[in-house]
Amino acid sequence: MKVLVLSVFCLTFLYKVWLNRLQARSRRNPVPANVADVYDAGTYAKWSAYQSEKLSHSLLADTCAFAVQLALLATDAYAWFAGLFPDEWFAQIFAVVLFGALADLAAIPFTWHDTMVIEEKYGFNRSTKKTFWADRVKEFIIGLILSVGIACLLGGLHGWLGDGVIAAFAIALFIFALLISFLFPYLSRIFNKFTPLEDGELKDKLTALLEKHGFRVRAIQVMDASRRTTKSNAYFTGFGKMKTIVLYDTLVEAMTPDEICAVFAHEMGHGLHKDTLKNQILNFVQMAILAVLAWWTLRTPAFFTEFGFKGINYAFAVLLIMSVEFSLIMPLYGLLTNWRSRKAEYGADAQAVKEGYGDALVGALKKLSRENLSDLSPAPLLVKLEYSHPTLSQRIAAIEKLKEQA
Repeated sequence: MKVLVLSVFCLTFLYKVWLNRLQARSRRNPVPANVADVYDAGTYAKWSAYQSEKLSHSLLADTCAFAVQLALLATDAYAWFAGLFPDEWFAQIFAVVLFGALADLAAIPFTWHDTMVIEEKYGFNRSTKKTFWADRVKEFIIGLILSVGIACLLGGLHGWLGDGVIAAFAIALFIFALLISFLFPYLSRIFNKFTPLEDGELKDKLTALLEKHGFRVRAIQVMDASRRTTKSNAYFTGFGKMKTIVLYDTLVEAMTPDEICAVFAHEMGHGLHKDTLKNQILNFVQMAILAVLAWWTLRTPAFFTEFGFKGINYAFAVLLIMSVEFSLIMPLYGLLTNWRSRKAEYGADAQAVKEGYGDALVGALKKLSRENLSDLSPAPLLVKLEYSHPTLSQRIAAIEKLKEQA
């Protein structure tokens, strides 16, 4: 079983390398005519250099992370570290999670180089050293708490229900994911500050856009994304008809009121089309797959004994499920979820066109792509496998077609 686990782990890494190379080769693809005006010659050269540097760094970071994890699995290091702790249920879970978290710290130099060197070099980074390290500490603590919680949940349900863990764990994970979605507006305040949008044309237009469709606006807030990046986004949160609009301050600074409304009309389209609910259905399917993998893992003693454990360790089970077993399934599952997501993006764009913001949306999308140095001509196979959004060219072509039909 150990040989099988290590082989699958290597196979999933090779797949990741192949995707990296496929993305690198995309730089040679011709730029579609309807997005040829996004980059001038200088900006295109900057994009090409940025892509090349990001992909090379990503490959190096992934290779080092793979080598560390492979060495830890091959040498039974998790079981060794767990042996330093009391031989009781919670201590063994905490030991494995803590060791995994400490091993992940090896990635920090790569994260630092990506954020503070590459992103800085191309004008995207606005994080200070203080912000960078504060984020890493917060991520470490939150990750530790969540990982221990999930492993304890699996252990508790398995001890209580035995093979009934399949249904129970799937439902519990789904409820947990919903809870995280509900708490997201509050959790995001750990990393960012939010201030009310000033009264004026933009606030009036956004409020009218929501209220037109029966939503009520709890607040329109501006998030200080510029503390970390120059990249832009917008979203709205809240269950039911009461919504909170969140705009990145970089979006407010870079776009006209109509362009911001176009971006938000797109986000509102997701709400009107119940895309979040549809995504939750897919999320439950994913949780069910994870639960079946958990059941299979817990029923197979060799998953633990061949890695040095005396018996079941629920944290190690979660590590195997997420890092090895589900990683093998993920490419196929991703084909479905990414296809569904791209279809939803077309529908959300159509809503913006319906609201009268077709031209503004095209302008906003081009501006976002230019500012984010997006790939304008990725390989079609890469889009199918990895892209949750259609390409800029595909989106603009669909928008123009809708405008002609209107």
